[in-house]
Amino acid sequence: MVPKLCLFLAGAALSFGAQPAKVFPYAYSQEDLPNGLRLITVPTDYANIVAVYIVVQTGSRNEVEPGLTGFAHLFEHLMFRGTAQFPSEKYNQSLNRIGAASNASTSDDYTVYHTTFSKEDLDSVLSMEADRFQHLKYAEPEFKTESLAVLGEYNKNSASPFSKLNEVIHDTAYERHTYKHTTMGFLKDIQDMPNQYEYSLKFFDRYYRPEYTTIVVVGDVKPKAVRAIVDKSWSEWKRGSYHPDIPVEPPQDAPRTANVDWPSPTLPIVAIAYKGPAYSDTTKDTAALDALAYLAFSNTSDLYQKLVVQEQKADSVSGNAPDNVDPGLFQITARVKKVADMDTVRDEILNTVQQFQQKPVDAAKLDTVRKRLRYQLALSMDNSDTIAAILSQYVALRRTPATINALYDQYGKLTPEDIQQAAAKYLVEKSRTIVTLTGPAATGAGGAK
Repeated sequence: MVPKLCLFLAGAALSFGAQPAKVFPYAYSQEDLPNGLRLITVPTDYANIVAVYIVVQTGSRNEVEPGLTGFAHLFEHLMFRGTAQFPSEKYNQSLNRIGAASNASTSDDYTVYHTTFSKEDLDSVLSMEADRFQHLKYAEPEFKTESLAVLGEYNKNSASPFSKLNEVIHDTAYERHTYKHTTMGFLKDIQDMPNQYEYSLKFFDRYYRPEYTTIVVVGDVKPKAVRAIVDKSWSEWKRGSYHPDIPVEPPQDAPRTANVDWPSPTLPIVAIAYKGPAYSDTTKDTAALDALAYLAFSNTSDLYQKLVVQEQKADSVSGNAPDNVDPGLFQITARVKKVADMDTVRDEILNTVQQFQQKPVDAAKLDTVRKRLRYQLALSMDNSDTIAAILSQYVALRRTPATINALYDQYGKLTPEDIQQAAAKYLVEKSRTIVTLTGPAATGAGGAK
C-alpha cells in the first residue's frame, strides 16, 4: 500500500475549479445514484488511458458465520466466471480485443476489480462490468472448480513462512473479531468450500449490491459523460438489505505468544503485534502510528541500521501500522540470521518501542519523514492506474476521497509528543502478541518469553 502519510486529494465533490497546490493535485466528482451506488470520477492529463476500479466493501471482515471463511476471496475468482450475456470466454476475448489489462484483489475490508484500457472503450468496459456485477452466473460444477483452485492457492501460499506466520499472528491475537482469519480463510473452511454452493449464492446476494459498491474512474474522461454511461448500465441494480453483525473484539488483558514449527530449513522470524485502533481521519491515532512505524522500523531507522547494517543479526526489519475499518494490528517483523540471536533481536525491538514511549522523537526527524513521503508520492503518481489504485484503498475505508484530505490534515498537525503518546497508548504489553517461526534445527530454541 502506498504510505498513507503521503496522500492528499486536492478537490471537493462536484468541484472542478482551480485548486490550491497540494501533494495530490487532482479534482474529482463524487455522485450517488438513487440505488446507493457511488461514482467517483477523476479527470487526469494522462492522454487516452482510463482506469476503472470497482470497490466492493466486502472482505474477510464480512465473513461472520463460523465455518464459512474465505468467501470474499473466492468471489474474486468467481466473478470471472461470466454471465449469460458475457460467458467467461467471451468476456476475456472482449478484453483482449481492446487490449485491456484486468485483475482483482481481496483484503481484510474490501475486494477491488480493476481494468485499464483506452478511453474509447469506456462504455464497453462499464457495460460488461455492470453485467457481471448484476448477473453473475455459475453452476455448481464451476463453483467446485474455483473452490478447489482457492485450496490450491492456499497450499501454494503455505510454502511461504511469512504467509504461515501471518496466519498464526491473526489467529493468536484475535478471539472473536473476523480479523482472526486472514483473507484466505481457515484451512478447514477452504477444504469444505466445495460443499457450500448454496451459501455462495447467499454471499453474493448479500454483498454484491450497489450500497456496498463504488466505481472509481480515473483518466482521460469527463465526469458528465461517465455519469451518463453509469446511469445507462448500473441504475437498475437493486439495493440490498443485509447488514453484517461484525463481532466486537474484547480487550486483550495479557500478552500472548506462539511458535510456528516450520517443516524445512529457513531463517527464523520474530513478529511482534500490538492491538491498534480502527482507521480514523478525525483523530491523530492513525497518522501517529503510521509515522511511528516509519521512524522506528523503516530501513532508515536506528534499529534497522543496528540490526541489519551494523551487527547483521537480521536481514530484514519492518513495521506496519493498521489501516483497517475495525481495530487492526501494529506489526513489527524481523527475519533473523541465527536462532541464537532471536531473543536479542526481539529484545532490541521491545527496547525500541520503550524508547518511543519514554521520550518524544526528534522534531527534525519527524519533519524529514513528512518531506520524504511527500516526494515519494510525487514520483509514484505518474499514471491514471496508480491514482485509481491509491484512491480505491481509501474509498474502501470511508467511501470517499475526502478522507485523504482529512487524514493528511492529521499528519500535518503531528508533534513529537503525539508520536510518544501513540506508542504509550497502543504499544503496550497487555495488548502484545509475539509469534516466532523456526525451522527443524531450531525447534524449542530461541522462543519468545
